[in-house]
Amino acid sequence: MGSDTGSGSEADGSDGGNRGREIVVPLRTYKAVTVFSTLVAIVCVLLGFAFLDAATAEAGPLPVLFDLLPSVGLPVGSDVVSLVLVLIGLALIGLGAGVYVLGTRFRTTGMRNAQDDSDEPSGNE
Repeated sequence: MGSDTGSGSEADGSDGGNRGREIVVPLRTYKAVTVFSTLVAIVCVLLGFAFLDAATAEAGPLPVLFDLLPSVGLPVGSDVVSLVLVLIGLALIGLGAGVYVLGTRFRTTGMRNAQDDSDEPSGNE
């Protein structure tokens, strides 16, 4: 990973950076992926925070549903309910972040990163 022995050479067009992780798709596909991945990410993050709020406030519709579990025959305490709500909330936030990151990997023909411009000095010299 840290050696310069030909992996990621410029001869095959990859610089070993972000370019190898990008997926080039048609413009219509890019727009659809961008819109829906952003929408799914936002919904997941908002639901995740709603679950976290329900776990800490113990109010609202979610904990009330867990109060119905003893009537079905599944006795659970409020600590277990809070833990389950927290875990679901964190999983949803992580899922939203993952969907957003994967959605940003898509590019369309003609798009380029500003870091790929070789005309401008990088300022790292």
